[in-house]
Amino acid sequence: MSENRRDASFFMTATTQFGLEEVLAQELRQLGAKIEKIGQRAVEFTGTKQLLYEANLWCRTAVRILKPFAHFLAPDEKALYREVGRIDWSEYIGAEQTFAITAVVNKSTFEHSLYVAQLTKDAIVDQFRNRTGVRPSVDVKTPDIRLHLHMIENEVVLSLDSSGDSLHRRGYRQQTNAAPLNEALAAGLLLLADWDGKKALIDPMCGSGTLLTEAALIAQRIAPGLYHQGKFCFENWADFDRALWESVRMDARSARLDEPQAYLAGSDLSAEFIELARENVAAADLEDFIRLAVRDVKDAKAPANEAPGLVMMNPPYGERIGEEQEMESLYKTIGDTLKTGFQGYDAYIFTGNLQAAKRVGLKASRRIPLFNGPIDCRLLKYELYQGSRKAARPEQE
Repeated sequence: MSENRRDASFFMTATTQFGLEEVLAQELRQLGAKIEKIGQRAVEFTGTKQLLYEANLWCRTAVRILKPFAHFLAPDEKALYREVGRIDWSEYIGAEQTFAITAVVNKSTFEHSLYVAQLTKDAIVDQFRNRTGVRPSVDVKTPDIRLHLHMIENEVVLSLDSSGDSLHRRGYRQQTNAAPLNEALAAGLLLLADWDGKKALIDPMCGSGTLLTEAALIAQRIAPGLYHQGKFCFENWADFDRALWESVRMDARSARLDEPQAYLAGSDLSAEFIELARENVAAADLEDFIRLAVRDVKDAKAPANEAPGLVMMNPPYGERIGEEQEMESLYKTIGDTLKTGFQGYDAYIFTGNLQAAKRVGLKASRRIPLFNGPIDCRLLKYELYQGSRKAARPEQE
């Protein structure tokens, strides 16, 4: 492959979760991307093939990196089938390869995304069959080529999905507790909190340890994509540059810092959760960087010999009926712990229970809207001043 092809810039889209778009855009800028547009759950940008590979390896808050290649209007079924059939699919899929289509349909005359995906699949398969007599197979679980179809008001954008398995699935998580943060969201919370990877970070309700594991990856300059299971889909593309990919991976491995950069510690009341956290931390090869202990949140306090840093937690939201009083009591306990045990720290609580959060008894200086799955949440920041300076003003909505 010639150097000018390798260095040519092209258009890409990185998808993410609601509320993490600006954070993702900053991650991409740091990799050298030119940001074209920040939308809802997506960032559009331009860059080279090297950037495509690096974005899959390094972006902590990305879910997928897409490469758009076709754009057309499809007001009805015939138009969709015709326009898909006009694309030369042999450029993107080999007859011996497997493929899958993910369709997202909004404000369209088409009611069902599955039907749109099926019609697109038919047009692709029919083209191969008519031209060569053989056709690629569909594999919805582990396809060689993933296609992404986005239709809004009957305008269609077709993209190659370079990532394959969602980038939030790092591969280090062995098991989780019942309601874990996903890895991209955990990383996003840390980046939204402007944590620098140097200050102490304490999670006194750490569950299976996702926040702390993502913190260690940031602090030790470890590319999360190094944990990706199996191939990235771009490795199956016709223009895959193996030498470039090996170089990008080698650079990522050599960027890792071996000396601990920050004091990271977590605790949880559940010995079972702490055991899960230990398994996940071990799978990520991060045992040297994270301290874990079984401890009730009411007994948590700042480490004696560390300068004040961040305390961050994702307490239960109490989604079951009859848990209101239990949650209010828990959040009051959290507030008491922050006031007495973490003076001088910045505290962040990520919660989907804004009513219970009022019982923390502190005034939030920032309230960042996010989602944890389908749950409407907030990342609440509390500045815990030394002494009693305005330390106990009640939370007001």
